[in-house]
Amino acid sequence: VQLVEAGGKLVRIGESLRLSCAASGDTFDDYAVGWFRQVPGEGRQGLSCLSTSGFDYSDFAKGRFTMSMNDARDTVFLDIRRLKPEDTAVYYCATVIEEDYSDCLQSYEMDRWGKGTLVTVSS
Repeated sequence: VQLVEAGGKLVRIGESLRLSCAASGDTFDDYAVGWFRQVPGEGRQGLSCLSTSGFDYSDFAKGRFTMSMNDARDTVFLDIRRLKPEDTAVYYCATVIEEDYSDCLQSYEMDRWGKGTLVTVSS
């Protein structure tokens, strides 16, 4: 599956943003799919994932981040509320074949990645 993220842009503190990740020419039916972010000099941080077990969120992502999927099951979204400067990062989606991982919030578990979309939060 090829993944294409979109929606990243320059936003102000306190605003909300919706990111999308499309599975080009495929659906997410056979995959767990997750959202991650990365700031320069740091590793990729897991935010949320969707698998046959449902939605899961990292502890710090609970409350301001919401993941969802469209009815066609070919696009996932990440809604971010009350954006903060520390949310500035490149946001990625990634997939792994179902039952081929133990924790889809861990970047090392994922085997396909999009190119990412940049979110910049300024005052």
